[in-house]
Amino acid sequence: MARIGIAGAGVLGRLLAWRLARTGHTVSVFDPAAGPQPPAVGQIGAAAPHAAGFTAAGMLSPIAELDHADAPIARLGWRSLPRWRAIGDALGGDEPLVRVNDSLLLAHGSDRGAAQRVLARLDALPEAPRAEALTRVQQHALEPALAPGLLAWRLPGEGQLLPRETLLALAQQAHGVQWHWGCAITQAQPGRLLAADGTAHAFDLAIDTRGLGARPELVLRGVRGELVWLHAPGVALARPLRLLHPRHRVYLVPRPGGRIVVGASEIESEDRSPPSLRSAVELLSAAHSVLPELAEARIEHLESNLRPARADNAPVIEHAAGLLRINGLFRHGWLIAPALVDDALAAADIAAPLETLHA
Repeated sequence: MARIGIAGAGVLGRLLAWRLARTGHTVSVFDPAAGPQPPAVGQIGAAAPHAAGFTAAGMLSPIAELDHADAPIARLGWRSLPRWRAIGDALGGDEPLVRVNDSLLLAHGSDRGAAQRVLARLDALPEAPRAEALTRVQQHALEPALAPGLLAWRLPGEGQLLPRETLLALAQQAHGVQWHWGCAITQAQPGRLLAADGTAHAFDLAIDTRGLGARPELVLRGVRGELVWLHAPGVALARPLRLLHPRHRVYLVPRPGGRIVVGASEIESEDRSPPSLRSAVELLSAAHSVLPELAEARIEHLESNLRPARADNAPVIEHAAGLLRINGLFRHGWLIAPALVDDALAAADIAAPLETLHA
């Protein structure tokens, strides 16, 4: 078994720590955050940066991602779906962390051409089931609150998870892991991690999952994403919705407690300030056009965060003796993380078999 140090406690860092610890490795994790808990509502932003995984709706939608992602991303997502189900079962909890209840791809009539282009890209993912066009009667049976006149397709096998709850559960159930909160890593080198206070921590393998914190060792840019939380207890929504929109890739995702998350703008900016008026208005107008009953929903929270991206928006795994880097997850972090972890551990020849999920 190996002594492993992980820089970064986002989605990848926590998933790696939980999985590696379950297979007997000695694991230490370093992160500048004060602790594993989700940030309080209203505290994500420039004053208190947190992992990008907290600012997410948690859609597990590899088919819908073909709207703008290439087939390799969708394939990683499709591989990750059964892994997330196993992880969610292993983590347990009062509220299911992972649900697979399909999703709907929606478009207004004026965007029919864009929808057809997305659906045509499904040929690049032959292992996935085909989208099913829905009549108005079928739409109403699945989601009675949908606005009339929408074009809709059911995307079988897609799902969602609860990002905040999953991140917390991964940290709490990574038994035996040494967590070094409030400790920023400034450099990851073969066999060691250098902390901001000058301390060097030695390991058999150093794993760098710091996102934008990995600069300048990796060439990355921050891409801004924004979310709106709505409290709409009277609006029934059973599954995630993806709306094809001229300006934004808009999704609506149900959450426990009568909440619906609406997001997410994709802005080439490293500004961590709160969402702009224009972004909020456009996102909420798009959401209202899909679910008219949201007119009386209450806006509980708006948040923004930065996602780490490379020039081609594709993830990267780099391995050398004693050092493993995983980064550039862009907007696909939750979607592809388990498969990416599989590939990274295989590249580093580190044993952490999935069978241990049920041990």
